[in-house]
Amino acid sequence: MKITSTSCICPVLVCLCFVQRCYGAAHHGSIKVTRNQTRHIEGETEVHHRPKRGWVWNQFFVLEEHMGPDPQYVGKLHSNSDKGDGSVKYILTGEGAGTIFIIDDTTGDIHSTKSLDREQKTHYVLHAQAIDRRTNKPLEPESEFIIKVQDINDNAPKFTDGPYIVTVPEMSEMGTSVLQVTATDADDPTYGNSARVVYSILQGQPYFSVDPKTGVIRTALHNMDREAREHYSVVIQAKDMAGQVGGLSGSTTVNITLTDVNDNPPRFPQKHYQLYVPESAQVGSAVGKIKANDADTGSNADMKYTIINGDGAGVFSISTDKETREGILSLKKPLNYEKKKSYTLNIEGANTHLDFRFSHLGPFKDVTMLKIIVGDVDEPPLFTMPSYLMEVYENAKIGTAVGTVTAQDPDTANSLVRYFIDHNTEEDRYFTIDANTGTIKTAKIFDREETPWYNITVAASEIDNPGLVSHVPVGIRILDVNDNPPELAREYDIVVCENAKPGQVIQTITATDKDNSANGARFHFSLDEGLSLNPNFTLRDNEDNTASILTRRRRYSRTTQDIYYLPILISDGGVPPLSSSSTLTVRVCACERDGRVRTCHAEAFLSSAGLSTGALIAILLCVVILLVFSLAIVVLFITLRRSKKEPLIISEEDVRENVVTYDDEGGGEEDTEAFDITALRNPSAAEELKYRRDVRPEVKPAPRHHPSSSLDSINVQEFIKQRLAEADLDPSVPPYDSLQTYAYEGHRSEAGSISSLDSVTTQSDQDYNYLGDWGPEFKKLAELYGEIESERTT
Repeated sequence: MKITSTSCICPVLVCLCFVQRCYGAAHHGSIKVTRNQTRHIEGETEVHHRPKRGWVWNQFFVLEEHMGPDPQYVGKLHSNSDKGDGSVKYILTGEGAGTIFIIDDTTGDIHSTKSLDREQKTHYVLHAQAIDRRTNKPLEPESEFIIKVQDINDNAPKFTDGPYIVTVPEMSEMGTSVLQVTATDADDPTYGNSARVVYSILQGQPYFSVDPKTGVIRTALHNMDREAREHYSVVIQAKDMAGQVGGLSGSTTVNITLTDVNDNPPRFPQKHYQLYVPESAQVGSAVGKIKANDADTGSNADMKYTIINGDGAGVFSISTDKETREGILSLKKPLNYEKKKSYTLNIEGANTHLDFRFSHLGPFKDVTMLKIIVGDVDEPPLFTMPSYLMEVYENAKIGTAVGTVTAQDPDTANSLVRYFIDHNTEEDRYFTIDANTGTIKTAKIFDREETPWYNITVAASEIDNPGLVSHVPVGIRILDVNDNPPELAREYDIVVCENAKPGQVIQTITATDKDNSANGARFHFSLDEGLSLNPNFTLRDNEDNTASILTRRRRYSRTTQDIYYLPILISDGGVPPLSSSSTLTVRVCACERDGRVRTCHAEAFLSSAGLSTGALIAILLCVVILLVFSLAIVVLFITLRRSKKEPLIISEEDVRENVVTYDDEGGGEEDTEAFDITALRNPSAAEELKYRRDVRPEVKPAPRHHPSSSLDSINVQEFIKQRLAEADLDPSVPPYDSLQTYAYEGHRSEAGSISSLDSVTTQSDQDYNYLGDWGPEFKKLAELYGEIESERTT
């Protein structure tokens, strides 16, 4: 009898059948000729010879998970004794016979009636037998064969250990291994790609990656910072069929937490703190706390506080609270408000556990300043800052706002605060402050070049208790504006030799500016453009804030001209630019061949150190002679006046100033004999017409009569105006200038005096340089007057 598998009948499955048979032959000894397992039939004796091969056994295959409406055809049993007349009956026994597998006893066809699951049972062992239907005698001995369940991809990969919780240190290098995940597939790993799994990441990029073959999860970024993000949820997918389309997949979640490393130094939130401690605080008690923030956790955030310096280091101590990581400030000595009202401490907070891998991020410590104000039972207002720094431009208008200070009452009453400036120094009077808002304003116009910085003290007190006052220092910087022109750095004594050559540098000059470098760092030098081209000297700007004076011609003569004046213009680089003009004096001197000065003509009269002894004696002698000469003239004039008394006015045609002179000196207002001023004191006494004393009128004007009532009402000022009008309108006198004196002083004239009497005291603007052209006889006079004029100009 033969057992054949009809699964190879379909042409489409020929190749698959061939692979199945080869596969089965390699593992289960299929496609083999086996010796029949013959049983002794009842009534027969044992035959000792090799039996004839009755049928061929082949391994059967059945696909799992068959969901069709008809039973799945498995194979066919066939005996060599079967002639096709139905006389052979086939019997099937063993695992699943009659329930899972049924056989047609006439044809030998085997069918599967149920859907099989390879993952539950991979194969079935059955026995086949062929008997004669009429006699029920075996035609073939009973034989054993196997029906194997063929796998299909019906199981998705599974992560048996998920979800996962894992940690990795922050700041790890890219590619650091985090975890290896493994997915299992229940399909047959020896057949096809049904159990070949490929891993991929569905969630968690770009922070992490997974190896597609091994399932190892690694970091994908450099220096992942826990302080920026601590927790990550990564979803890993496992897909069979080697990741191809149509494969089944399963996923799992990996919760990754970054563990902390000491990569953040401690930092105080503020660089300045202010602490109020009443003088009634007990020694040993905690008076305050201070804390530096550290973004790390655990031991990486542990720190220690110390007092490194300050005038309160012996009065206060600091310890570290291990739980809260705060610095506890305690009192070591009793406080006395009347002796010392404040202390200053510099407190350092440093990590105790350092990781040298991150030392480049350090230092892992920070320092802050703590100002402790000692209070007398009640607490005064506290300023929001221990000190203030403000700025204002110079030349700002009076009332310009400089800045605002703020203080609050730390008590529970929260009383209103009033501000004022302690006027202990003169600088404090230059500013004002709004008592309610604390806004500081200017009280004068400032000049940075005079005072660039002001330090004032602002005080704040409670309205309810003015006796409690707190103070804060305020530094006010005066900002510069370009309001000062540049000027020469010093007085230059420039000498040019008589044997000088053209283009020779005789002096290098520099300039200074009272403004700061932003408004005067760059200077530009040039000759005064308003003058004609100087034929003797020129100026070259060196573009390094210096300039050089150069000669323009060959040879200079002291006898012709020993002093030259060179006007120059200096401008700065400020906004707006400012400029100034200066005049350089160049002396002509006789020099040696090597350039050393031998003598200068101007030294006889003026040198850099002052007048020489000979020149001083000559000047004094001239002054004495002039004084004696002037005295002799005065004596002669007085003598002539006494001996010859002639009228000042020779004739009416002589038009000159008329000066009435009295030889006696009165005794002031009390002396009424020298000059009778009763007419001015009593205007009514001047009723009669008074004629001028300096001329004799030819026609007497008609007398003017005034009623007594009107004279009584005329005051002195009106009387003087009336006299002036009469003097101006009198037709009987020539237009002579007359000096008349009245005992009444009128309003001051804005134009001043126009008299020529005092003109001798004014300085003359006459230019005496023309004396140099009069010849050798007037050389000394030209030197004297020319030198004086040059000094006046300089």
